[in-house]
Amino acid sequence: METNGESTHRRVGLIYDERMCKHFTPDDEPHPENPNRIRAIWSKLQAAGIPQRCVVLNAREAEDRTIALVHTKNHIDLIRNISSNNISSRRNRIASKFNSIYFNEGSSEAAYLAAGSVLEVAERVAKGDLNSAFAIVRPPGHHAEENEPMGFCLYNNVAIATSFLLNERPELGVNKILIVDWDIHHGNGTQKMFWEDPRVLFFSIHRFEFGSFYPATNDGSYTMVGGGRGKGYNINIPWENGRCGDADYISAWDHVLIPVVKEFNPDIIIISAGFDAAVGDPLGGCRVTPYGYAVMLKKLMEFAQGKIVMALEGGYNLDSIANSVLACMEVLLDDKPITGSSEAYPFESTWRVIQAVRQELCAFWSTLADELPKKLAGTKVPPVQNILISSSDSEDDNKEVPSIASESIEKDVQDVIQPLSKLRVDEDSHDKLATASAAWRSDLSKVEVWYATYGSNLCRSRFLRYIEGGQVEGMRRSCSGSVDKNPPKEIMWKTVPRRLFFGRHHSFTWGPGGVAFLHPESNIQDKAYMRLYKITLEQFNDILCQENISNHVMTSPVFSLTDLNSIINQGSISIDVLKKGWYHNVIYLGMEQSTPILSMTCPVMDFEGFKSGKFPLCAPSEGYANTIVKGLVEGKQLSEQEAKAYVQEASAKPL
Repeated sequence: METNGESTHRRVGLIYDERMCKHFTPDDEPHPENPNRIRAIWSKLQAAGIPQRCVVLNAREAEDRTIALVHTKNHIDLIRNISSNNISSRRNRIASKFNSIYFNEGSSEAAYLAAGSVLEVAERVAKGDLNSAFAIVRPPGHHAEENEPMGFCLYNNVAIATSFLLNERPELGVNKILIVDWDIHHGNGTQKMFWEDPRVLFFSIHRFEFGSFYPATNDGSYTMVGGGRGKGYNINIPWENGRCGDADYISAWDHVLIPVVKEFNPDIIIISAGFDAAVGDPLGGCRVTPYGYAVMLKKLMEFAQGKIVMALEGGYNLDSIANSVLACMEVLLDDKPITGSSEAYPFESTWRVIQAVRQELCAFWSTLADELPKKLAGTKVPPVQNILISSSDSEDDNKEVPSIASESIEKDVQDVIQPLSKLRVDEDSHDKLATASAAWRSDLSKVEVWYATYGSNLCRSRFLRYIEGGQVEGMRRSCSGSVDKNPPKEIMWKTVPRRLFFGRHHSFTWGPGGVAFLHPESNIQDKAYMRLYKITLEQFNDILCQENISNHVMTSPVFSLTDLNSIINQGSISIDVLKKGWYHNVIYLGMEQSTPILSMTCPVMDFEGFKSGKFPLCAPSEGYANTIVKGLVEGKQLSEQEAKAYVQEASAKPL
């Protein structure tokens, strides 16, 4: 059954179904992607009277044959069966094989409802039954790849709907679709599914930090422009830093997205509407306000006759996500002119990113070849009609990016819509996430281990960046640091019968040049110097994640007390959730003062890859090598000349 509010304005569809709340962590452990996300949104919309102004639709489950347009049979079989009783005993073990995924007895139904709901509203808008629509769904979808769930995502909801309209409903006349992904994380799954399809213009604006931010691959780079016939139809705006706000996003709209959309001229627009770039989000670290989302949406409504489908993706601050969705719903619903003006300035890095994107894509889109102002940082965000201004970005400690404030709002429009200026974000609500991992952190903070280092961490000041955060000379990006920032309780040196070598051509932290690896297995003929830091097992977990995937959600340890007990017998443990990192193989090097010695390196399979030439061996950069030398000299292990010779031998000696 569907209900239709009494409205003379645009017909806007809305879907919410409590059954999608049945997907939650096993034993209901705390997790940022939880049922309260969509409950908070629905509660906010109800309080504002939004459902009464919308066409409220029933959720429906997607069919396997439709999901198969973008996902493999193995993937579909996994999600369909994962909640069945005969798999319950293996469910957690299966989830651990994937990146940031959990399953429970309600996961299958929720995944099918999420995909089906986005499909339902997309089809209704394409047919003209609705002008636009918002699907309040979970689990999200844009990280899910053809054959792999990941990043909280089970099915790629937006990709399924897009492929369905293009390939299964030609009579609807949808020949070109614009997908805008404004989630803070790169939409890796969606990008890959339409990589060679010129009918889909995929635009993702995300925090990238040179590939170190989740999903921590190079897929989100601005150089990834599509392939085959789809070359030029994939656009990435990869932010170099956090704290990007309204001005940064609106600049990307005005100088990249909007000019290209004018040229592309889509028949419908689908937004992967993640709100984890919102101010106060615990995972995103950016500062977009409800005003900012409203402006971005309003600019897109000028295209495709306003046929816009919004599908919820991420967003983990309950106040932020609810207020931002409300702001977007007001824009979708209302056609009353509301004037206002604002001033804001983007980061200098925003200018660099936009210029790089335009230069990369100008061969495909002539409009991007036009010359830009010398400095975007000196341009003001123009007034936007039909939007009320929000001042919900309450942070005032960042002088580089002033918050957006209203200059003037006409008095006669105050009763027209819920003013966005009332939408204020409780930035302290992310503390709930911070305490979610308190239990395991408390337990692991009582357990001590020696962390044995052999590369740049031989230098004490470099190692402390993993504890305190920041960077040292030669590093190209900062470390996030550990939750527990107490320094090591003790430091000592040790040599081990292992081979030191240098591999890979480039790293995000150090740039061009190889980085250090330790042979996963011992050899009495080899000798490696190691600096041991006595830290807690909690700190070791944080360092392990920084070495592999810098922003993995630590709601549970990646290396637990059970793993610590097991590794003493096994000798090494490969951390599946960090398998895309280079150092996900934790190795046990014995005991010192009755405390276990742990290190991390590549797995044996990768070492064989280095030997065979599958992975490159490469000498370290001067900065990286100097950091190792500095550590060996300050630790009084070798003279400077001897330390340089040690690094040189490790670089040149064949495996």
